[in-house]
Order: sequence, then structure tokens, then C-alpha cells
Amino acid sequence: MLTTHPFDDDHLHEECGVFGIYGHPDAASHTALGLHALQHRGQEAAGIVAFDGEHFHSHRGLGHVADNFGTEAVIKTLHGHMAVGHVRYSTTGETMLRNVQPLFADFEFGGLAIGHNGNLTNALTIRKQLVRRGCLFQSTTDTEVIVHLIAISLYSTVEERMIDALRQVEGAYSLVALTQNAVIGVRDPLGIRPLVLGQLPSGAWIIASETCALDIVGANFVRDVEPGELIILDHNGLRSIKPFVKSRSRFCIFEYIYFARPDSVMEGTSVYEVRKQIGRELAKESGVDADVVIPVPDSGVPAALGYAAAANIPFELGIIRNHYVGRTFIEPTVTIRHLGVKLKHNANRVNIAGKRVILVDDSIVRGTTSTKIVEMVRQAGATEVHMRISSPPTTHSCFYGIDTPERDKLLAYNHDVAQMAKLIGVDSLAFISLDGLYRAVGETERNARHPKFCDACFTGDYPIALADQDGGQGQESLTLMTEGF
Repeated sequence: MLTTHPFDDDHLHEECGVFGIYGHPDAASHTALGLHALQHRGQEAAGIVAFDGEHFHSHRGLGHVADNFGTEAVIKTLHGHMAVGHVRYSTTGETMLRNVQPLFADFEFGGLAIGHNGNLTNALTIRKQLVRRGCLFQSTTDTEVIVHLIAISLYSTVEERMIDALRQVEGAYSLVALTQNAVIGVRDPLGIRPLVLGQLPSGAWIIASETCALDIVGANFVRDVEPGELIILDHNGLRSIKPFVKSRSRFCIFEYIYFARPDSVMEGTSVYEVRKQIGRELAKESGVDADVVIPVPDSGVPAALGYAAAANIPFELGIIRNHYVGRTFIEPTVTIRHLGVKLKHNANRVNIAGKRVILVDDSIVRGTTSTKIVEMVRQAGATEVHMRISSPPTTHSCFYGIDTPERDKLLAYNHDVAQMAKLIGVDSLAFISLDGLYRAVGETERNARHPKFCDACFTGDYPIALADQDGGQGQESLTLMTEGF
């Protein structure tokens, strides 16, 4: 949906991460730590808003969390016992300071800061209606639609206004919001995006996208925020409201495959263990004689471990990743674009030369990086290269908060597996089956009538209406949401 990254355009990219804390004198510093743990969910920008009982304090900037909150001087400006934070990977709106969250606005009831992980599928439709009413937008993000809906709501309390606003939007979202009295967390009725609740030994409450953000600040995991649940953290403790019509949950299955950190627990299940189990299922479904199993780092490592164990083939680190290559390392000229994969990955020749290699990766999107990695492994002396992918073929775009290309740019949409294998240059290629993926997450198979997860990127089964795409405007809508007005 957005422009590709020059050195990493063969994966689906993360969405955003949110963090909120109530009841700690160093709320901002805890929020910064939490955002560090969630950095994998968004590397384009970061922001924190805190409240000290009288004033809101905010700092937002482009770049990584450490770039913006790495000094004591910045943290000291963010006074308060409650705060919310956000790391951003844009799926709607340009990468510029005005789109960095949490967004903040002054209402008649006071200030409100809000951060959003996900994507609203009717944001453009509502935005046009709001503009016709005279609303003035300051950003190009879909999150600001929620802000304006809260502003024009006729209800009295912040909670009621937020519920009123969210009943008008469609899509996937996990929100954190900060008012003068509370930190609020909300999860969409289908629970597509993750949100967890934790508590520090001191009693302070935390809401975050993943459990790894609780671990870094020493908080205990309490439970997942339920789909369609609104949680209010204030001086009275914790209140829970479930204002939406109850629906069957459809948690994003790609969180288990790639998005979440492997040390997080999602919906009661270890992400690391699921990824290892995916590898085991892959070995059962598409085993092949080989000498070594090699992951494409870092996301392919747990699945490769599971594959190697199930296939009884040695696991080796045959590709070494350079973790210090930023997204803006150098200007991506044609020459550098061709060599770019070597900035991030280099073959460990001693574990490859003269061997039949099984490469394990999490997904193939465009196929460009996969092609270069296979070429690199062959140049390192591999006699055979077999690729195994720990997700089914990605044949559809995501409209729920993940940065995916337009459908006609997806390799699996245009080619069958045999054609993809030829294009990438491997001796064989296999993806885990959809049922195999469901078995890896503890299901016997995918229930076609009532699937437990959102797997639209593999099936085209979109659980939430795509109003901005289905309303007769198609690609025009998508372009406007991506590029702004």
C-alpha cells in the first residue's frame, strides 16, 4: 500500500505499537521502555503524551524510540503519573511529523491523546462526511477520524463519546487514550489487533500491544483485553465496559507468523512455540532430503528450529544478519538496490558450501529479496536450495493495519508455486498449508464457516467490510488514504 523499502521489500511490514500506564510517578520513562520493547512494530516515528494532574506534556518525533527518548532531558519534560505512547509504521498517511501519534486535541471536556494500532476500513468515507460538516483535519491518518467523531458526539462523558465514535467506524484497532482522569484501552469487536493488560508490583496498571512490553518494565501479565472491550484505568482502579455487539473473534494469525516478538504470548499462546510448531508441520507436509536447515534471519529462526528437529536434519546459521542497517542507510540507487540484500544478510560459507540446503523463511511477498538470498546461497556453494515458507501463499492485500502491496504486486497472486520456484531460483518451494498453520496454533483444521483467525491475506476472507474499497472508488480510495489529500 505504501512505497517499498529498498532493502526489505519481501516481507509484510509491522503496523504500530501502543502503550499506556496509569498510577506511576515515572510514567513517561516506563512508557519509553515499553515502546523500546515494541520497536519491531514500527520504526518510522514514536511519541509519548503524559499528564501531571494539571498539564499535558508531549514529545513526538520521526525515527526510533532511542532517537527521541534516549536522553534524560527529554523524559524530564514529560511529567506525570499517567502516559500513553505509540510507535508508528504508517499504513495510512505520509511519514511526517503531523501524522506521528499519539494525536492530541483539546475538547470541551478537556484534553485527549490517542494512539491507534490498526486500520479503519471506512475512514475515507467518514472523513469526507466530516469535511463536509466543516471539520478541519490536521493529519492524513485514519486515527484523526476517531478524534473528530469524539469531538462532535452529543454524549457527555469521554467514555460515552469514545464508544459513540467507535460504533461509527469499521476496521481493526487497538487504542490507548489519555484523558485528564484516566488511561483508556479499547480493542475492536473482532479482536484482530492485540492488546494486553498488566500490572506493576506497585499497583500501577499498564495496557500494551504485547506482553514483551510488560516484561521490560517488570509488570505482571494480567490478561488479554477482550475483543470489543473498553478498559478504564483511573483512581478507582480498573473498570471494564463491553459496549459493542458480541462477535466471533478473528485475531490476526500473522501475529504468530511474523509480527509479534517471539518472546511474547498472544491469546494465551507462546509466539515462539507456535513458530517452532509451524516448522514441524512444514517438515511433515513438505519434507525433502537435505544436509542442513538454514533460517532466513531473524524471523525464520524458530520455524527452522522446528523443521530441523522434526526432519532430523542439522540446523545451522548459514546466513548472518547485520542488525545495524537502518532504513535510510544510503540513497537507494539502482546499483545499491541490487546489492542492498548484502547490507542486511551475508552467507556463512562454511555451513553452505557443498551442501543441500533448506532455507526457511516466514513469507514471500514480492519475491525480490528471496531471489537475491537464494542467489547468495548458491554463490556460497550450495549444491541444492530448497525453500520452505512458514505461511501459506500471500494472495490478498491486508486492509486492517498491515503494510502490504497492491494485490497485483503479490508474487503468489500472479503465479502458482511451481512458477514461483522457478522465478526465485530454488530446486523446490513449499508453503505450509492453511490447515497446517491452524494445527500449529492448536486447532485441528480451519473451520471454513467460522474460522478462528483473520487469515484474509491467504484466503481473501475479509471479516470486516471494506467500505472505502467497495464503495465504487477502489484504488482511488486507497491512494487517497495512503498519500493524503
